[in-house]
Amino acid sequence: MSQNAGPVRLILPATSANLGPGFDSVGLALDLTLTVDAEIQRDSAAPLLTIEATGRNADRVSRTGNNMIFETYRSVLEHAGRAALPLHLRVHNEIPLGMGCGSSAAALLAGVLLANHFGALGWDRQACIDEASRREGHPDNVAACALGYMTISAVTEGSVTAATCGEGLPWKLLLALPTASLATERARALLPSAYSRADAVSNVQHTALLVAAFALGRGDLLRVAMQDRLHQPYRMEACPMLPLLLPLAGTPGILGVALSGAGPGVLLILDSAASIPEISARIRHAAADPALEILETAIGSGARQTLATPA
Repeated sequence: MSQNAGPVRLILPATSANLGPGFDSVGLALDLTLTVDAEIQRDSAAPLLTIEATGRNADRVSRTGNNMIFETYRSVLEHAGRAALPLHLRVHNEIPLGMGCGSSAAALLAGVLLANHFGALGWDRQACIDEASRREGHPDNVAACALGYMTISAVTEGSVTAATCGEGLPWKLLLALPTASLATERARALLPSAYSRADAVSNVQHTALLVAAFALGRGDLLRVAMQDRLHQPYRMEACPMLPLLLPLAGTPGILGVALSGAGPGVLLILDSAASIPEISARIRHAAADPALEILETAIGSGARQTLATPA
């Protein structure tokens, strides 16, 4: 453990995984962030973790018991044979929790980066992505969180290979967020253990088209490219807003619609000229919920690490 490691600031984006057919392989960074300012607590009587939290779900983010950022930090250091020194965290959160927006991936990656920084592990970005993806169980959110934009990732012998595209695309993004959250474990339990060849081939085709749409800036491809047969049909019962909003894909201003990650939030990709108030009204009408929360965002960049000012 490096007693001399100075304060650090991490800025990590929300992510929307799958984008329809790209199950466990495609992720999109969003312009909603988790910002963590961290420093070692020098007071020998200080608890292992103290947190000041602001922003969305601040009450949950400020909990020190079983905190995912700190527990990841401590676990990584224990596996490296190093002690975890007490930390003080100042956290500002913009990422919806339990909505399929990559909050756990951001927290896991934050914990890994903090361990690397304060533990002087000397890991490069690839090693941090590999470790966080291993802990997450799939690479799509973590890779998109680390690298930004539209990220395609695969795991081979425990290592993540990833590539990005879609930087600079002018498409607007909306997140439709129901009141009730959904645990990823429950959403995964809804999926079958095997699929037909027809379903597998269909998703390969649509994922390839999806990547081309982002690489070429072809919004006209998204209505078809974001169609899925591997996970969305099985999650509709737990995500009842999805079947109500999927028919909006291809209607004026709305290029594509998909479950955001494991749900229950729904991601809508809009044309750059789309009217947010007009489309938000259409979404609420389709969902039969005039009070439905809708967040406007955009395609985001990857995680950043800088020096922070001590508290």
